[in-house]
Amino acid sequence: MSPVMEQLKADYGDDLRLIYRHLPLISIHDKAQITAEAAEAAGAQGKFWEMHDILFERQGDWNALPESEMTDLLVEYAEEAGVADLDRFRSELEDGVYEEKVLAQYQAAVEANLNSTPSFLVNQVDYPGQAFGLSYEGLDLFIQLMQLRENWYEQPEQVIDPEKEYIATIKTEKGDIVIELYPDTAPVNVNSFVFLAQQGWYKDVTFHRVLPGFVAQGGDPTGTGVGFPGYRCGDEVTSEHNFDEAGMVSLANSGPNSNGSQFFITYDATPNLDANFTIIGRVIEGMEVAENITPRDPQTNPNAPPGDKIIDVVIEEKS
Repeated sequence: MSPVMEQLKADYGDDLRLIYRHLPLISIHDKAQITAEAAEAAGAQGKFWEMHDILFERQGDWNALPESEMTDLLVEYAEEAGVADLDRFRSELEDGVYEEKVLAQYQAAVEANLNSTPSFLVNQVDYPGQAFGLSYEGLDLFIQLMQLRENWYEQPEQVIDPEKEYIATIKTEKGDIVIELYPDTAPVNVNSFVFLAQQGWYKDVTFHRVLPGFVAQGGDPTGTGVGFPGYRCGDEVTSEHNFDEAGMVSLANSGPNSNGSQFFITYDATPNLDANFTIIGRVIEGMEVAENITPRDPQTNPNAPPGDKIIDVVIEEKS
């Protein structure tokens, strides 16, 4: 995982602090304790990661080595890692100077229900490796979600009057898209959209999923399609509005009653979406701008360049 960690540190800079803790699986690896102590002894002389990497790369060489031969081998590794005072290194290893520290970290991991290596905590939240995978892409996505979590909201109070009319202007890099909102038929979801716009949620957010002939979707600050504002809104589906033409604006969802911040604009009639998505408005100006948004599909190309950016969403009450 070292290359992955190095890439994450390079990408996030000062926003990412990497804290390493030992998790020696002593019940199944009889050398786990002594090698963790060796890394600490090397770290006392500024060579922790050098020693760590050598131990990881050479695990097949020392895993079955008799315990009586481990100290001499670890001293050799320490020399290779650039440890300056090898006598001090050997002495600290033989005296068990770091035994208590390593065992304390092991016990803390057990109490936190961490039982495999590598395990990650991001902002004190256990990283779901089985769901996201032990990869750069998975960790990067999870870090983005944890950053987004800092800006989550509770279900918003009412900020609109369902009996009044509202216009939303999506200001993009390519021009404005003007939307007539439907607070009368989707009061909860329009209220949420307006609230998020007022909070600046949509500023600098890209249209992350743009499929020509189908939809342009945005509203997720992570640009991945999994971000949401910390709350969900129930569906408000009505026969009064349907997807019978281009320019319908709806909230995206991942199933019933899971509306969040993501929305999409249709490029054509899409009757297959009827009854499954909450329509919050329709485009009344700037459909040509919407149709000019750069195509992008993170499902087929997770490493696609960022999509076209939303500069802001401005809400106006019609007089």
